[in-house]
Order: sequence, then structure tokens, then C-alpha cells
Amino acid sequence: MLAALSPTTFCRDVLPILEARCQQCHRPGEVAPTPFLTYKQVRPWAKAIRESVALKRMPPWFAEPGYGPFSNDRSLSGDQIQTIEKWVDAGAPEGDPHDAPPAPHWVENWNIQTPDVVLQMPHPFPIPAAGDVDYQYIVVPTGFTEDKWVEMAELRPSNRAVVHHAVVYIREPGSFWLRDAKPGIPYVPPGDTPRERLSNGWTTSDILLVYSPGSLAEDWGKSMGKLIRAGSDLVFQFHYTPNGRATSDQSKLGVVFQQDPPNKRVITLQLDNDRFLIPPEHPHYRVSAWGTMPNDTELLSFFPHMHLRGASFEYNIIEPDGKRRTLLRVKPYNFHWQLSYRLAKPLAIKAGTKLECVAYFDNSRNNPNNPDPDEAVRFGPQSYEEMMIGFFDIAVSPHTSKGDFFIRGVVPQ
Repeated sequence: MLAALSPTTFCRDVLPILEARCQQCHRPGEVAPTPFLTYKQVRPWAKAIRESVALKRMPPWFAEPGYGPFSNDRSLSGDQIQTIEKWVDAGAPEGDPHDAPPAPHWVENWNIQTPDVVLQMPHPFPIPAAGDVDYQYIVVPTGFTEDKWVEMAELRPSNRAVVHHAVVYIREPGSFWLRDAKPGIPYVPPGDTPRERLSNGWTTSDILLVYSPGSLAEDWGKSMGKLIRAGSDLVFQFHYTPNGRATSDQSKLGVVFQQDPPNKRVITLQLDNDRFLIPPEHPHYRVSAWGTMPNDTELLSFFPHMHLRGASFEYNIIEPDGKRRTLLRVKPYNFHWQLSYRLAKPLAIKAGTKLECVAYFDNSRNNPNNPDPDEAVRFGPQSYEEMMIGFFDIAVSPHTSKGDFFIRGVVPQ
């Protein structure tokens, strides 16, 4: 009875929640501005934490309930929210430090295990104080003399404030993509307009990872992995956004290898639509894209990408018999917290199944992030323009390449 009446304390009740849901970002060197490792660090923010969790602003998670479940769901349960509220209402007591759980082991400067290999841009890239910066492509040779299976990977900008997003591609030996680019030297594909230059940088190469604000490191587990063939280059594609002062960035990539070849190869695909025109002041403009799976496969995760007018994004599957099912609805979409959503269990889908992405854009004055509601908006690389891209990961046989997967009727062995 006395235990039931004892106040909720930081050490016994609140710290386990912070360790499980918050400390990945709220610790020194990470994206959050304040660390939440100790009572002394957390106590001044108690009321702000209560408000943020009650309004579900934190931890950031934007999947509508009823879909999934997702293995990387960072949202708090009702009981966890209630625990924090009770703690604050009780005066935010510390409690007995002996009640605290063991502190998790964080690898300094990484959210993955200590990397087996770190590949870094050889030189800082200068970013002006203002203006548009073309997408930069930086070829980084791996030097791998044998095929490598990747279990974990993480891109870490040295200056997060100016990295709008980054994509790391795997350019296999023999590829002619960006052959004019010199290793380590920033490269911009030819073209008279930003859109032409973006189009001329297009590739069918597989993606190792996508980085954007709020995204987590990639961890494919022991049974799956990304394949980097011997002699491959990694191509870092950066979209930099000036923030008012001249600065620079020198991003690095950490990679953890599989000890044994995995059972499945992970391939990243995307559906996109670059032929839309959002009218001025339109509050709910719909843009869609779809494709048909050429072979049986397993869906693993989803990563929607839009810009400042993005309001919501959903992934649907339409079975060969016409049955339709929504797998994920991100609402609201938050440009400043672009997350991946990993299914707790891979979803087997049959050849002929249609995957559809549907995005809604708010180009009205009611959107506080809208750069200009009086402008009609087209697809484009800059944040004041728009994008509609639905990345998704699939699992295939370790012997199946990305090109093989698109040959209809091929049964991976």
C-alpha cells in the first residue's frame, strides 16, 4: 500500500522512459539542444517536457494510429505520458539514485556500433551565407577489395544546420554514372537550369541511405543487409541550404559490416512525381505516384520526402484482385523531422501488386511554413519549391541485383 502511494520519481519511473525514447537525440553532440541524461539536466525542463509529451510534439512520430506496427515507433504510450505528468505534478522529485536503471552504452559521436569503416569527404565544402546551392555530388572511393555486406550505416554532417538532405549512392564498378566527376571533388551535373542539372544527376544505382533532419541511423539487423561490391564508389549527394552566414560542412559516413552473409539483400526503391503544379492558396492539393511490383518481394520500410508545403503522405497497396489497403499515413508531415517508418514485420507482397504514394500539399496562408502562398509551385530542388518522393525498402534474395528485380517473372533464388 505504501509503494502504491509513493510519489513518481525521476530515477525509478521517468529515467527509463528517457533512456528508451529520448536520449538518442537528447545527449551531447546529437540533434537535440539539451541533454537528458541526468536529473540535474532534466529538472529545469520538467514542465516543458510535460507539455511536449501531452501534446505529442515529442518524441517526434507522425504515423497515424492504426497502421503498422513499426519497429522504430518512438511515440509514448498513454501510461508513459501519464507517468511524466504525475512526476511533474508531484514536484519532479529525484528519488533514490539506486532505483535508476543502468545507463545505456552510447558510442561517442555515433548512433550505431563503433564503425568498422569511416568514409569522410576529403575537404570541407564551403557554403555561402545566402543564395541557392546546386546539388553537390562527391565521389568517395571505398577501396574495398572484396564484397561487403553492411549491417548498419550512419551519415553525420559536421554542420547539420545547412544540410537539407543527403543521399549516399552505391556506384558499382563499370557504371558510367557521373564518370566526369573526380574523386573527392564536388561535382555538379551539366544543365542550363537547376532542374536540368538535377535530372542529369539521376541514377539507377542503389541507395545506401538517405539522411534528412530527424532521421535515424540505418540498422538492417543480422539477417538483412546492403551490398557494396568490391571496387565500388560511394557517391554523396548533398542539398545544402544557406542559413545567413558563410560556413562549411565535412560530412562523414560510418559503416558496420555483417560478420556473415545475410539471408536477404535490402534494396531501396522510390516512387516520385515531378509533373505537378500546385495552385496559389490551395489548401489540400493531391499528388500521386504508383508502380507495380514486377516480382514477389517483402516490404520493409517507408521514407516520405516533401518540402515546406507538405501536409500528409500515405503509402497504399492495391492487390491484383483490386483490394486496397493503406500501410502508412504520415499526418501531419513535418519537414523538420523527416522520419523513416520500419515495419515491425516484413510484409510479403505478390508480383502484380500496385504500390501507390499519395501526397497532399498545403499552399495556403494557414500553413506557417509556406514560403509564398501567392505562388504556383512546381517540382524543384530548393526548399521553396516542392518534391514528392516516396522511398521504400524491399528485401530480395542476396543474389538478386536491383536490375534483376525489375525483370518481370524472375524468381530470386
